[in-house]
Amino acid sequence: MGDVATTQAHGGDDTLALRRVLDAAEAVAADLVLLAGDVFEHNRLPVELVERTASILGQVSMPVVVLPGNHDPATSDSVYRRGGIAEIPNLSVLGVTHDDAVLFPGLELEVWGRAHMDYDDMVPLRSPKPRTTRWQIAMAHGHYHPEPDRSARLNPAWLIGRDEIAATGVDYLALGHWNRPTRVSRGTVPAHYSGSAEFSDTVNVVRLKSPGNVTVRRHRLPEIG
Repeated sequence: MGDVATTQAHGGDDTLALRRVLDAAEAVAADLVLLAGDVFEHNRLPVELVERTASILGQVSMPVVVLPGNHDPATSDSVYRRGGIAEIPNLSVLGVTHDDAVLFPGLELEVWGRAHMDYDDMVPLRSPKPRTTRWQIAMAHGHYHPEPDRSARLNPAWLIGRDEIAATGVDYLALGHWNRPTRVSRGTVPAHYSGSAEFSDTVNVVRLKSPGNVTVRRHRLPEIG
């Protein structure tokens, strides 16, 4: 599953979108939840909201992996370093609780990704990690551009190229940053933006069946009070 924004929508309930995503994960009995950046709108949010979000994440029955994005990078004052977020047992935050990868031995799975550590430009898929597990998933937060030209400063930052996607060799690439669900697969790598829950009203449900046999379907978010 991909990125979800914490916003001022829904009558001021900033956590509703996140709760809907997590409820959807419970409904499909997901083994793992992936949040590919911009879980929070920015790093200046009040600690009360961060603590409330931490409480919600801590109640989820499955592991959750978060990749900090350009809105909520893992800076020294990041939301992920306040409000108890980093102490949640079932939550892994790349760039904060883990450098760039999390292993799930029971699933024979590794999840890796390059977190946004500041607000500067970066290459989300730099230096793909060699596979050491049966299954490997990557996460990246940025703009897909088939042939990125990083010398052109007017281009969008945080570019993700099609050849960079193919070079990962992963079983699935979870992408964040775009609000609409979009498939940008390349070579043998299924790569999808799930879109923001606020705009798409869905999440991506990914099933790793066998090497080369991966299905991705959109699952509508439940309505909750």
